[in-house]
Amino acid sequence: MSDNQSGSSASFVDQSVYVPCVEDSVLGIVVDSRSDNFLVDIKGPALAFLPVLAFEGGTRRNIPKFEVGTLLYVRVVKANPGMNPELSCTDATGKAAEFGPLKDGYMFECSTGLSRMLLRSPPCPILEALGKKISFEVAVGLNGRVWVNAESPSTVIIVANAIMRSESLSVVQQRIMVEKLIQNLNISSE
Repeated sequence: MSDNQSGSSASFVDQSVYVPCVEDSVLGIVVDSRSDNFLVDIKGPALAFLPVLAFEGGTRRNIPKFEVGTLLYVRVVKANPGMNPELSCTDATGKAAEFGPLKDGYMFECSTGLSRMLLRSPPCPILEALGKKISFEVAVGLNGRVWVNAESPSTVIIVANAIMRSESLSVVQQRIMVEKLIQNLNISSE
């Protein structure tokens, strides 16, 4: 008999492990700097390479400087089994678009399933409901990392907590949760 002792044909997908795919947008953390590239942790099986020239207008004279620990929003440009993925801070046309370092804010990790839910179209109910009531920025990586920024730390905490709680809630439950959060926010600011 196989490893699956119950005889069920159902398979388990571990949503905490990220497998890099070309064109994925991910949040990475710089772990080392070399002369020709940065080593970036993207929660994958191996560290990824971010060439120093993989930025809009990147030249040998115009090399970005990132400290270890810098959070970056990047795009996967090469992903082959057994090799370190390669990243870029430009879109397919070579423009920076939304890619690059993410300053301030708060980054947290979630399942890759929640990341995909947050990025789907039409817009995710939790982000849509929060966006109607609160001003904030969000960057979601398909690798299970989310970055949130807002004017006040309390808003950042509210948005991050709402996103983390939303994974197990239905659409209706997500909207109810947002309404309660907004009511509590309004009461505490009066």
